[in-house]
Amino acid sequence: MSAGTLYLIPVPLGPAPAREVLPEPVVAQAARLTHFVAENAKSARAFLKSLPSASPLQHIDIQELNEHTPPQAVAQLLVPLLAGDDVGLVSEAGCPAVADPGAALVALAHEAGIAVMPLVGPSSLLLALMGSGLCGQSFAFHGYLPAKDDQRKKRIQELEGESRRAGRTQLFIETPYRNRKMLESLLAACSPQTRIGIATDLTLPGQRIMTLRCGDWKRRELPDIDKRPTVFLLQA
Repeated sequence: MSAGTLYLIPVPLGPAPAREVLPEPVVAQAARLTHFVAENAKSARAFLKSLPSASPLQHIDIQELNEHTPPQAVAQLLVPLLAGDDVGLVSEAGCPAVADPGAALVALAHEAGIAVMPLVGPSSLLLALMGSGLCGQSFAFHGYLPAKDDQRKKRIQELEGESRRAGRTQLFIETPYRNRKMLESLLAACSPQTRIGIATDLTLPGQRIMTLRCGDWKRRELPDIDKRPTVFLLQA
């Protein structure tokens, strides 16, 4: 028996209908599957409920893979694939396996010779980069920066220096309730000419993308970005 295929299925970045941000073939493929691995089963069910699934939701198997999953348990998630069933991997938002624990499953699938099929959909990181006007030829994503003020300032200055030397755009994210603090930290740590971008509520009705030099940000009222998913970018 041949193994199934692991489909990497992007999901909306917020409470938007799937068909507004996902191509129809992606929606159709997701609707055909009866096995899923998700960062959170509850939000995965909400996503699947919005699809024209051929199977009742109670007949769809959803296994969780998140930061609490022991490494030794990840291999068990391959069992349906090795039995010949296709499996969909979904994240909480956007693309699975990018800044997402699903990467561990993808790595094991490759080791087991299982076909991996990434599907088209929204990526907050690429959308932010596209809309920022910053360098798209050389960029790096750094996940979360340190939470402590002194460590965060040091890291921001390191990223600014690296950006200046390499001509690279630096991307990172923050826990949404600390977004305002992150923006204030960027303005305090960066040089006046460093360009700083924010991309908030991407693909949602409240979407806002702004890139200004640090000195220009300081001369205006800061936008309300707290508790709203935001990608931060800088280029020196």
